[in-house]
Amino acid sequence: MAKQSRGLIAYHVGVTVLTLGSVLNVCLLFLKWGSYPLEMAIANVLLAVFAIDYLVRLIVTKDRKIFLIQSAFDLLGIIPLHPVFAFFRLARLVRLIRFHHLFWRLGIAGKWTQAYHRFIYKTGFIYLFSISVAIIVLSAFLFSLTEKQTLANSLWWAVTTATTVGYGDETPHTAFGKIIASFLMFGGIGFIGLLTSTITDFFTSRAEQTATAQESQQQADITTLLTKIDTLTGKVDQLQTKLDRLEKRSEKHDK
Repeated sequence: MAKQSRGLIAYHVGVTVLTLGSVLNVCLLFLKWGSYPLEMAIANVLLAVFAIDYLVRLIVTKDRKIFLIQSAFDLLGIIPLHPVFAFFRLARLVRLIRFHHLFWRLGIAGKWTQAYHRFIYKTGFIYLFSISVAIIVLSAFLFSLTEKQTLANSLWWAVTTATTVGYGDETPHTAFGKIIASFLMFGGIGFIGLLTSTITDFFTSRAEQTATAQESQQQADITTLLTKIDTLTGKVDQLQTKLDRLEKRSEKHDK
């Protein structure tokens, strides 16, 4: 068990290093620092490593349904269309942090982690986001094949089309390309609209819950204050009664 534990920790440390390295490599690509061919080669090697890791975990897992749900961002992180998808690998680090209870050890667990889990899974955000990205990626890949465009340009076209921005710098010219664009337009409006409404509903409901909690707390404070006032009033009445009795006794004694 000790050896397995040490092996698991070593594996997680390796995943963390590779994840941070892949993100740093993508940042260097975007900033055009260093040798572009070398950085692209590193990005492809890391892509292959994470793809193999994903397939191995998918094969050995006992519950593939739960694995696919929890590792949706891992799947997005191995999409070979563009190096930017490497940023999705950061979600793996969040799961590793939760697995080792680092939030709890750092004293920041609780409401934040519960809100994160509720937003990602219970609202259905992960499903809508995965489907939306899948539609965009598939459309970009098919557009690249039919319109003879690079994967990067095709991905840009798919994103601008799905979000209804439509700059027009990339447009389909073939009949099949136009069919793909039509499919993407309807799919983008539907799923991205649902994705946006899910995010809005989550924060709106949180704001309402916070307001309701504050109102409840204020009402409880008012109730407590009124109770204390009633108690103090009762004690004052008792003291006044005792004082009246003492005054009457004093008057009788003087007479």
